[in-house]
Amino acid sequence: MTDTDASQRADLAERAARAGGAVAAGLFRDAVPVETKAGKTDVVTRADRDAQRQVIAAIRTEYPEDAVVGEEGDELKSVPDAGSAWIIDPIDGTNNFVRDVPVWATSVAAVHDGEAVAAANALPVLGDVYTADGEAMFLNGERVTVSDETAPAAMTVTPTVWWGRDRREEYAVACRETVERFGDLRRVGSAQATLSMVAAGQLDGAFTNVAAHPWDVVAGAFMIERAGGTVTGLDGERWRHDSTGLVASNGHAHEEVLAAARAVEDAA
Repeated sequence: MTDTDASQRADLAERAARAGGAVAAGLFRDAVPVETKAGKTDVVTRADRDAQRQVIAAIRTEYPEDAVVGEEGDELKSVPDAGSAWIIDPIDGTNNFVRDVPVWATSVAAVHDGEAVAAANALPVLGDVYTADGEAMFLNGERVTVSDETAPAAMTVTPTVWWGRDRREEYAVACRETVERFGDLRRVGSAQATLSMVAAGQLDGAFTNVAAHPWDVVAGAFMIERAGGTVTGLDGERWRHDSTGLVASNGHAHEEVLAAARAVEDAA
């Protein structure tokens, strides 16, 4: 893929995320009926579906033949190893959305041969748009980087993604590892928002041993790398969409974040 094509995809990712986010924001705090999918905390609304349709429509105007990986509907559920594709989460943080909490994101990532080349996470209620292209990471158009904090005791770290009802011991271990190893813990309620905040230096790290869906993490993981951070699997190798677990940090104390994630996996 040429630099020009990657740049065009970065621009489209932002426009598509903004467009989808605007649709979802129009239904925020509007008493939209809530449905459940796999469990009581796995929820979906009309806003998710409408926003995803808007994102796909924006992409199709320029790339009508590209594959689409999306959380809702009949879109692909895994990332193709070859060719170009788009990964969409219309509302990452639907539990926040339905509880009227403004921290949720419309996420769009462009990938080529299984590797991200551009990404955008729009948080429309907060007025923030996080983007990344082939060279850098931006928040509302201004270049940003990961934090420069080096001391674990001063870091704020997030156990992210979601441990189901049958994995609550792991969730408990994740929280304990965080409060014992680091300065503070945050639970944002949206994996894409969390990873965007790590990329922008607003958080220092995030981790999970859960196998995350690509629409929950690909965009944010790409942003962290472009912002100068480190993202690995539980094996310590560079993270890919098919890695086991996800460990992200500003790079200065990555081994400590990785140790926390591995302790959670040991409890599994």
